[in-house]
Amino acid sequence: MRYRLLFCTLTLLAIFTLIQQRSNLRGFVASEERGGLHGLLQTTFKAPNESSPTSPPIHSDESLTHLLHTVSTTSTYFINYPLLASEFAKMGKRLQVLRDWIEASEGLTHQMTPKQATTLHHQIDATALALFPFLRNPTRSFASSLSHIRDSFRPGSKGIVIPTGQNTFRYACHLVTNLRDALGSKLPIEIVYSGDSDLPSSHRDFITGLGSDVVTVDVLQVFNDTPLDLEHGGWAIKTFAALGSQYEQILVLDADAILLQAPETILDQHKGYQSTGALLFHDRLLWQGEFQERHRWWEQQLEHHTPSEALAKSRVYNEGYAEECDSGLVVLDKSRLPILLGLLHACWQNTKEVRDAWTYRMGHGDKESWWFGLELSGAQYTFEAHYGGMLGSMNTDDNKTCSFTIAHFDERDCLLWYNGSLLKNKLMNATEFDIPTHYMLDGVWEKGATKQDMSC
Repeated sequence: MRYRLLFCTLTLLAIFTLIQQRSNLRGFVASEERGGLHGLLQTTFKAPNESSPTSPPIHSDESLTHLLHTVSTTSTYFINYPLLASEFAKMGKRLQVLRDWIEASEGLTHQMTPKQATTLHHQIDATALALFPFLRNPTRSFASSLSHIRDSFRPGSKGIVIPTGQNTFRYACHLVTNLRDALGSKLPIEIVYSGDSDLPSSHRDFITGLGSDVVTVDVLQVFNDTPLDLEHGGWAIKTFAALGSQYEQILVLDADAILLQAPETILDQHKGYQSTGALLFHDRLLWQGEFQERHRWWEQQLEHHTPSEALAKSRVYNEGYAEECDSGLVVLDKSRLPILLGLLHACWQNTKEVRDAWTYRMGHGDKESWWFGLELSGAQYTFEAHYGGMLGSMNTDDNKTCSFTIAHFDERDCLLWYNGSLLKNKLMNATEFDIPTHYMLDGVWEKGATKQDMSC
């Protein structure tokens, strides 16, 4: 394996020391086809900025009436004929239609009467609510909607979202200290949980006291939990924590993640993220050819789909490796409509019926739901350039880098973050910490045979 001696602007030793000092836990251990609407919009209307001052947008009352009738008819069909839990591709197509409608309602506002605009707006919200019943906010007496979700985002805002519960609370405290004290990040932080039994008030009080601008959010007060069962959903909370966050641009972090650069650098400097509005990170290249059922299912769902640039470059999809995405860090700009709708698809994949029948059976937890949702809904997204690396120590006997963690890199091939917590092996020893000395990039993984065995 290729390996490099670890050089960091902020040394891991400094991060380790600060986090241990700051987070003394005081005992807490814790297909339809896309349809004709898209073409109709493109051929019947011109956006105002595409027209010359002497040539008004091409439209007519008759064509606008036809557009509204098409939306009404299609909306009724979507509402009356809900999708099966297996119909991932068709959900993607419906979201592409929904995207067309939203863009039409926003782009043609000045060409519609107030009544027409209101009708179209209501049909969009009714359709979205039929596709995603979890959008109903249980704290409101009226039906919530997609428009309410979009309106809840603070314009221009950026923040960090950390889903956690009692089982991962210790790591979440490490992470907050990592962000605030070691890296000096000023981004606001939401700690997201699913009910008092998931994260009691004593835990919430403790973690909000670890740094400034840290708040807690009960996701059960944001979405209708009946189709979700997030209290028992494990990884499923992550997509809903992302959707329900008040921030437009978000970094969704697993509690056991450790950042080696300030998160602001990703939002402000990562060119791939700035281009597409979504940044994902690769898992390791493992088990080539061993998950054929998963690959057949992916190919079935993508049969009539034009691959994105990211999918076209995927070694997992094209070469038969097992897992594409390490979802320990997901970066999204929800102000971009395609990204928001792709996130909605990922949320749908993590509803109880769908995750039990397909998502978690065909993949490991929520991992693949992020890129699959963006892909099927037609959004562009960016993956890191390399597949998962390693951050650990050098085995001098065979010059291999070994550890229990997965490392990730920025566009300059500098270490950005890793998963697995500050512990050497969180699954086996709750008191043994580790300070890595070497990292590996683009090596060949040798997976440990058991939980007690390091990978190299």
